Amino acid sequence: MLLIYTHHITNRVTYTFNVIFKSILGIDYEITTNRDSFKQFEGAKISYTQKQIENELFLQSETLLFEEGIQTSPLAPLLKERGIENSKDIFSLSFFLVTRYEEYLPFIGDKYRRFSAKQSFAYKNNFLQKPVVNIWAQKIRGMISERYPDFIFPEKKYSYTPTIDIDNAYAYRGKSFARTIGGFARALSKSDLDDFFRRKNVLSGKEKDPYDTYDFQIDVHKKYGLNPIYFFLLGDWAANDKNVSHTNHWMRSLIKDISQNIDTGIHPSFASNQYVEKVKIEKERLEKIKNDHVTKSRQHFLMLRFPHTYRNLIASGITDDYTMGFADEIGFRAGICTPYKFYDLEKEEETNLTIHPFAVMDGTLNNYLKLAPQQALEKIKEVVREVKNVNGELITVWHNETLSDWREWKGWKEVYEEVIKIATSP
Repeated sequence: MLLIYTHHITNRVTYTFNVIFKSILGIDYEITTNRDSFKQFEGAKISYTQKQIENELFLQSETLLFEEGIQTSPLAPLLKERGIENSKDIFSLSFFLVTRYEEYLPFIGDKYRRFSAKQSFAYKNNFLQKPVVNIWAQKIRGMISERYPDFIFPEKKYSYTPTIDIDNAYAYRGKSFARTIGGFARALSKSDLDDFFRRKNVLSGKEKDPYDTYDFQIDVHKKYGLNPIYFFLLGDWAANDKNVSHTNHWMRSLIKDISQNIDTGIHPSFASNQYVEKVKIEKERLEKIKNDHVTKSRQHFLMLRFPHTYRNLIASGITDDYTMGFADEIGFRAGICTPYKFYDLEKEEETNLTIHPFAVMDGTLNNYLKLAPQQALEKIKEVVREVKNVNGELITVWHNETLSDWREWKGWKEVYEEVIKIATSP
């Protein structure tokens, strides 16, 4: 066990130590404010305070973890004249990143009112593609091992979890009569004969729906021994929620088939961000179809507002969320590649909701960064390498239509298997 001395125990201090020592390093620790008992302790010990007590491992503290409330410039004292590379208080920096402190502050959202990557502290300081919290945790581990060579750390292993979002289960199949007729009319108005005849062939049973890539997904995941997680969008039809209806036979059969052997969660709709009760309604729809509890989620369009989104998920019975990542850039939105608990900064309390950060999404690479498949692979390799270096958990986000090898996604089916090869290789 590791003993840590600090001059004042706050919820922020305890939470940050939980992230670094329990979640990332996997060790037990105790905190004390008693200097005498700390001095008498003969095992591995750290002091996190203003001045070193004796000859223990000393990590100097700033003020952030001992404050309450949200300040407009929380890192100003921490980085003054030092910059992030030379800052000594990596606990405060870690807290700032994993809590998404900056997203509680006023910002100008993108067209969906989201906090964009380019506004982030990580992007502006050129470390968005590095899991710096894990890197700092490894640095602390090395310092402890050097100072206390008999202290034993558990072995932490790298892992990979592929996730699939089902925003639009089928391109043509399962749509209402009105949507189908509208689709034919739209194709004719645009002289898109490929769309017109492909829709006709799919609906007549002569051709497989282009978005029906589920056999490939199941086969490739099985081939590499992976346990994916699927997230289903079951919101009511709207401009940004266009999936096949949850009442449709094909959709219900798809969910039942996948849920038999694969972990599934809810993909709360875009509309659920305005109407809180929709999260519960959509979650209950999935539970009734699969006849099992639903505890996992990822927000459609990655709609995430602090602390409201996570409070809504907690109130709806969600225990694990997979939304933590940016739409416009790959990398580490919270600077971490290890699951950790959500800290409600307004309430100043750690919650039971576990956040699972993802690092790579298909739409980011193609739609936002405009990368060709081979360029995307090179970017992905860098991120995978970073996660492997710290024995973290790599999570990727893909969509069934991305694997269609059709239109704007031509060539991306091969990319997905290459990503899996890279992610599962030693």
